[in-house]
Amino acid sequence: VQLQASGGGLVQAGGSLRLSCGASGRTFTNYVMGWFRQAPGKEREFVAAIGRIGRSTAYSDPVKGRFTISRDNAKNTVYLQMNSLKPEDTAVYYCAADQNQNLLSRYDYDYTYLGQGTQVTVSS
Repeated sequence: VQLQASGGGLVQAGGSLRLSCGASGRTFTNYVMGWFRQAPGKEREFVAAIGRIGRSTAYSDPVKGRFTISRDNAKNTVYLQMNSLKPEDTAVYYCAADQNQNLLSRYDYDYTYLGQGTQVTVSS
């Protein structure tokens, strides 16, 4: 599956952004979808994940209550709504897909596909 992320940009602290990730090539509903991020000098970290039909979600503690992951299976797209953004949210954000797992893994090595990133910069 090919993943194309978009929606990143520069925003002031307290602002909002919505990231999108379109998938093509395979049946979208076969895939658990996730978002990861990597800040300069840091390892890639888990942000959020969503199950195949969108009923189950998981979030990392730093974003819980501020970010919302969702998916539109008719559009083959997963979203990450980011509210109350903080400077520490600055990172390259990646979407990921995997069709083999039954749990919402928080580890990027559990995802078969990783898209190109989109830069999110939050100014203070």
